[in-house]
Amino acid sequence: MNSPFRTKTVEQSIRDTEEPEHALRKSLSAWDLTVFGVGVIIGTGIFVLTGIAARNNAGPATALAFVAAGIVCALAALCYAEFASTVPVAGSAYTFSYASIGELPAWIIGWDLVLEFALGTAVVAVGWSGYVRHLMDTNLGWTLPTSLSGPDAGGHFDLLAFLLVLVLTWILVVGTKLSARITAVVVAIKVTVVLLVIIAGLFFIKADNYSPFVPPAQPQAEGVSGWHSPLVQLLFGYEPTNFGVMGIFTAASLIFFAFIGFDVVATAAEETKNPQRDMPRGILGSLLVCTVLYVAVTLVVTGMQKYSEMSPTAPLAEAFKSVNQPFFSGAISLGASVGLITVCMILLLGQTRVFFAMSRDGLLPRVFSVTHPKYRTPYRATVLLGVVIAVVAGFTSLEKLAELVNIGTLFAFVVVALGVIILRKTRPDLHRAFRTPWVPVVPILSIAASFWLMLNLPAETWLRFGIWMVIGIIVYFAYGRQHSRLGQFGAEAKY
Repeated sequence: MNSPFRTKTVEQSIRDTEEPEHALRKSLSAWDLTVFGVGVIIGTGIFVLTGIAARNNAGPATALAFVAAGIVCALAALCYAEFASTVPVAGSAYTFSYASIGELPAWIIGWDLVLEFALGTAVVAVGWSGYVRHLMDTNLGWTLPTSLSGPDAGGHFDLLAFLLVLVLTWILVVGTKLSARITAVVVAIKVTVVLLVIIAGLFFIKADNYSPFVPPAQPQAEGVSGWHSPLVQLLFGYEPTNFGVMGIFTAASLIFFAFIGFDVVATAAEETKNPQRDMPRGILGSLLVCTVLYVAVTLVVTGMQKYSEMSPTAPLAEAFKSVNQPFFSGAISLGASVGLITVCMILLLGQTRVFFAMSRDGLLPRVFSVTHPKYRTPYRATVLLGVVIAVVAGFTSLEKLAELVNIGTLFAFVVVALGVIILRKTRPDLHRAFRTPWVPVVPILSIAASFWLMLNLPAETWLRFGIWMVIGIIVYFAYGRQHSRLGQFGAEAKY
């Protein structure tokens, strides 16, 4: 119990969820989980990053980049599904790591997820604010003062992003089921917009725009920040390139952001009515639906407009503008602005559940693990994090820091896959409602694929990520280790 690698058994984790003061309400079904997954996955990636990846990295072969990123996520999803059905407790990768690898690795991954979800929420809130300001200006003639339009627009404070996060915080405090209902409505709008792009766009495809499907490789310009990290050149001995075959993997490391979300589903395991059955369905179902839609949309928009001419900010809307279809362009912009709301909400949901789980274990102040007497939600953690993220979204330009979301997620994938292998060895007796196939082959492939995409991220991202992890380790040894419920009471830890 004195070791930083002490593990919290699955039985202990489940027993903690039964304490009334720290219990969450079980109200979610497999359908709710799938909607949550689709709601957070379909967002910035499909509405924005498609154009950046096609224009700068892979051309029409961006569709293959989505397939590559989807395969990496599918390998990780199989591991997440086993853990979520075996350990149906809030916290996702944090809880899984605590039960398999140990407390310090669990803390590190929890600290990583806090950064990932918080930063992701703020980034998407700022993106949503930009869409809304554009719609207000072009369709209603309303223009916010520059000082309230945020740093990205030359202002000082992003009022819309700030207010969005606060409203979503209130919704999450009131109840997870309410947020699921709101998400279902918004997801219906988003999926309709995506299907509109696919069906309407088919009539404007020009075969010449697909040639060449894989543009010839081009070296990255000196001094220009590319998505390939110098680590790739150092370890594998080749120059980073855009386009060509390797450009597909460069694009995959960028558009991987488009798939972030299915892992958030696992954070709601404790609030699911039948987690052993519904968690695998929600995780794998949402990933499959979104991968198919992503590939179809990419093929359509790169067929409508030459990849070199695609917009880096609003590729779907601009593709329809290029073929003189302003109605579809406006509908897509409206759908994107509405759709990003659920991305923010579900990322915030995921972060509060990780924070709640860490607090319940004593690694963070336990005052944040108390649930609301009426709504049974972790309202203290939700309010604290919601206010902090609202302020960050209001005052900060987060373009560069958004890359940290990618590396944080990939790191979580590596830890979860490793945890599956370890728990299979240490606890073969556990009932597993869903079993990852071909263990250890699939987890090892997941680790290798995730690490490969991590290598394709900029060196600055690795540096920022390393600094955040060092801070986390200091916090653990200064506070978490001494206040850990497992360290204080061992198997008899109670609240």
